[in-house]
Amino acid sequence: MAVQLDYLAKKGWKASSKNHLVTLIKMELSEVAVKEAKGSGKSLRKVFEEGCASVAAESSTGTWTKVFDGKGSGIPLAAKKKAVAFDLDYRNHMFKVAYPIDLFELDNISGLLAGIVGNIAGMKMVSGMRIFDVRFPKKMVKAFLGPRFGVRGVRRFLGKKKGCLLATVPKPKIGRTAKEQALLARDLFSAGDGSYEGIKDDENLTNLYFNKFDKRCRLVHNERKRAEKISARKKFYLCNVTHSNMDKMVDRANLIKKNGGRFMMVDVVTTGFSAVDSLRRKNLGLAIHAHRAMHGFVTRDNSEGVHGSGLLEGFSISMVVMAKLFRLLGVDSIHGGSPLAKMEDYGEAVYISKVLQEKHLKPDKKIPSLGQEWFHIKPVWMTASGGLHPGDFEKILKLLGEDIIIQCGGGVLGHPQGVKPGVIAAQQARSLFENGISVRKFVKEEDCSELARAVGEWGYGPRIVY
Repeated sequence: MAVQLDYLAKKGWKASSKNHLVTLIKMELSEVAVKEAKGSGKSLRKVFEEGCASVAAESSTGTWTKVFDGKGSGIPLAAKKKAVAFDLDYRNHMFKVAYPIDLFELDNISGLLAGIVGNIAGMKMVSGMRIFDVRFPKKMVKAFLGPRFGVRGVRRFLGKKKGCLLATVPKPKIGRTAKEQALLARDLFSAGDGSYEGIKDDENLTNLYFNKFDKRCRLVHNERKRAEKISARKKFYLCNVTHSNMDKMVDRANLIKKNGGRFMMVDVVTTGFSAVDSLRRKNLGLAIHAHRAMHGFVTRDNSEGVHGSGLLEGFSISMVVMAKLFRLLGVDSIHGGSPLAKMEDYGEAVYISKVLQEKHLKPDKKIPSLGQEWFHIKPVWMTASGGLHPGDFEKILKLLGEDIIIQCGGGVLGHPQGVKPGVIAAQQARSLFENGISVRKFVKEEDCSELARAVGEWGYGPRIVY
């Protein structure tokens, strides 16, 4: 890309929180760019500046060469509305880009991303890039509905004023019939003291010939209603409506509602931002549980630079950005990883929980971040999942707080004594935390308990998902 240094702000320039959208980016210069710099006598500092300016240009009003600038060219307005790169970190090759909000249709996330992310990864002078964060101005936040229910709304319809929620996804992922899944729901909802709240479809369980959506939806919700009468506790079923056809998702959501359901589950990355925005704006009366299947191909980077310092070896967008986008679009709960488990989470999970739940989000010193004022947007449930089991609950809850869904698949269904003991172990772990009792002390004193058997099987650390 041609050097366009007018897209580089003067030192000390600050973006307006009212009039600018800001991104935080880390960039690695390609060997080609470094070689050309050496050949022309430019310093790497200068080349980095040119790269930052080029990112601002390509993602706003610039192009790779000088173009016609006469009458009717649009150049005067383009110059006023251009983005600028600022706050350059020459050591870590990080910088921010500020975009005037007039560059965007305020209620259009797809159009926004086509601009700020669209083509910048294709520049030959760049060999790696990560979008660490984005900060939305007030006018853009106000253009979205945000969650219909959020944390408080879900607590209200579940009649649960405090404490985390527990849910299980059937394992194996595929294999049970609709009837078998309903029987599993019965076991989950009825085991122990009857306090277990949820069952969730896995991402690849949609409408299969041996497990039809309509039948599964009806049978599992029948078990939910049956359990609620017996236990006098509300339950939920995260029923997967995911489809590439929007009309079919709406039909499935309406079927959930017909069966008295409270939640629909959507794979938000594979269905896309348009689908999530449309479902929310239709106000179908269901809370939206956002599963994030495929996110790793967007958010994962194993190079050391993913933490901010060190080198990047690829192109990615952080889960912090994704969490912000989906909170803005209006999901009521979303998977944010676990501070203990899956390797691709990079320790971001604690900050992601803040991204999802704090109204006045501050930048984090440990995570490259920008903060966010959320105005009317409600807090969202953080779903912790991935290799979790009852021996993890105490630490998970200390790190993430109680406004979370702890989702255990193998950590309940893999209990050495069976499904119901697995549920009881999870109930025991939650109850101990809520009453301030050490899990280790309990296990030592109650070594024949279901929780003790779970800890004996998996210990206290996470089971890393490879």
